[in-house]
Amino acid sequence: MAPVKFDDIPKEATSILNDDYQTSGYQLKTKQKTNWQGAVFSTQVDIFADDKCSTPTKLTWKLPKPFGCTYFCVDKLEMDKGGNFKLEASKDDLAKGLKVEVKSDLADLNKVVLAKTYTGIDQTSIKFECKATNPKDFTGEVTYQQKQVTGGVKLGASILKGGLPDVGMRFVQGPFFAALMASKDLSTFAASAAYKATPEVKVAATASATKKGGFSAATVGVLCKGLYRAKASTDGSVCASAKYIIAPGVSALGGVKYASKSGAVSYGLQVSLE
Repeated sequence: MAPVKFDDIPKEATSILNDDYQTSGYQLKTKQKTNWQGAVFSTQVDIFADDKCSTPTKLTWKLPKPFGCTYFCVDKLEMDKGGNFKLEASKDDLAKGLKVEVKSDLADLNKVVLAKTYTGIDQTSIKFECKATNPKDFTGEVTYQQKQVTGGVKLGASILKGGLPDVGMRFVQGPFFAALMASKDLSTFAASAAYKATPEVKVAATASATKKGGFSAATVGVLCKGLYRAKASTDGSVCASAKYIIAPGVSALGGVKYASKSGAVSYGLQVSLE
């Protein structure tokens, strides 16, 4: 089994603190699987988002077999409210453990990105991506898992000018999780931890610091039954969120945020149909 991607090393904790917090605005999300070659169509409508357009919408298609073609898969074909496009296509059967991806905005050839991910080595994931017209603009990463420990390294074009790679490590033991990430030439650090207190309750915390400025921010939060969340941050903000399953495939997600420094209160609601 391949280890997690580099950016997902702290995800066990950060997902508890960041996911499913609709604390501003109103959204309607729909997701419909069709009988057309297994295509999936999704929409995201922002209600009363601005004065110019009351319902700006993002449309997304997933086409496992585009127009009956089985040679590649369109993982995402997206158009946002501004009319901008995003295309992501992939093929994962060229060789064992190899996945090739192409990403484009369908507007600028210089922004086309080519990516390869190789998981053919046991407990190892290797990924490299670059601009199609400028291979020197690249990122690469390697993650490796050994029992409860996963480590990773990520580097970019700055490495050619003497820069240092980002590094990360996570440890999982029973209900305990901990991760440490170092980035920006090893000058910025982020630690995260999570603990499964009971089958229905998880708690998590993150903290960040810089080499020059020291401690910069921290957040603690709790997740109950996978539906109810709350968190508090050192910036003085407190957030709470609740998800209600109305019926199979229909849910409502509501949240509120209080900024103690300014006294501002914001809230939001998201309805999802699948």
